[in-house]
Amino acid sequence: MGVEQDAREREIQALISMIDDPDPQIFREISMKIIQMGYDALPFIEEVELSTPDKDLRERMTSIKHGIRYEQLSADLFAWAASPDKDLLSAWLSVSRYNYPDICDHEIRRKIGDIRRDVWLEINENLTALEKIKVFNHVFYGIHRFQGNLEDYHDPDNSLINRVLKTKKGSPLSMGLLYMLVARSLDLPVQGINLPEHFVLAYMGETLDPSRMTVKEGVPLFYINAFSGGDVFSAKEINKFLKKLDFDPLPEFFRPCTDLEILTRMLNSLAAAYDTTGESDRKSELENLRNRLEESFA
Repeated sequence: MGVEQDAREREIQALISMIDDPDPQIFREISMKIIQMGYDALPFIEEVELSTPDKDLRERMTSIKHGIRYEQLSADLFAWAASPDKDLLSAWLSVSRYNYPDICDHEIRRKIGDIRRDVWLEINENLTALEKIKVFNHVFYGIHRFQGNLEDYHDPDNSLINRVLKTKKGSPLSMGLLYMLVARSLDLPVQGINLPEHFVLAYMGETLDPSRMTVKEGVPLFYINAFSGGDVFSAKEINKFLKKLDFDPLPEFFRPCTDLEILTRMLNSLAAAYDTTGESDRKSELENLRNRLEESFA
């Protein structure tokens, strides 16, 4: 194994030594070969990037680093989408690593675990669904101080888990996703609802159909707006919201969406954020990745 690794490192170093070739075609070919090497190439790229006084060479290295991160993101998300056991946090970490490659998974999971522990200490099985959410909201918003980011609504950091945990602020999707992940870890039946222009949550349960005197299972008991302090609302409010946006009240706007739909919405949201910051290349990359995922797994 050591011999193979040494050979791989020598190949990477040989390719990097040719990266300053003035021929654009040769540069593209070498770049693609280095990008295919993946994260193994990053230490060698960064070493040259930090040591060279050549601005053009540094820009080439930066471009290759970004290419490696994008290819890794694509590989990670396709593997995640193909897996029968999807962990939404893993997908969110992959998306966040696209912008912050040094994210520590263990540290992120520890912080989320801290929130879970604090909710668990306050909640008990004797509470009603609404009472449980009231306790959850007290811990999530009152103690941990999470809130929707209204001041910098279009900041890409609003979509990235490491920044959301650090700033305690986020978008409707990131606030809802973090809320849902903590709730799921506590076996609270909270699911995502893919409303147009706003992501909300639903607390699922069973209700009695008085006309037939039968129990319906797996239906939304009420909805939760994680972006605005965990406000609870009903399907009537969703109808009003859709009417304002001139959308028909389609069934999918009232029932839980899939984890894949949440991931593609995350890519949409981040692409839109990059569009507002003028990072058109990143916007195009994420839209392309979203389209490929939808085509492959729809």
